[in-house]
Amino acid sequence: MERHQYRLSELEEGQTGRVHDILATGSMRRRLQDLGIIQGTDIECLLKSPCGDPIAYFIRGAAIALRAEDSNDILVSI
Repeated sequence: MERHQYRLSELEEGQTGRVHDILATGSMRRRLQDLGIIQGTDIECLLKSPCGDPIAYFIRGAAIALRAEDSNDILVSI
């Protein structure tokens, strides 16, 4: 079965994706990893603000809000 990769920001509310790769570098990459966003982690899109930024996600038992700019640097498979 072929899996398509999407940017985390492309998930719809209620949709879950599994982290495939993090494109961010440096301190932002480290920050995302510290939040538990590593390869193989399941992330659910909880809520998108009306303007689309920030976006709330459910990650490893916690609700986390990320800017769309940062969510674009995370590739997920659905």
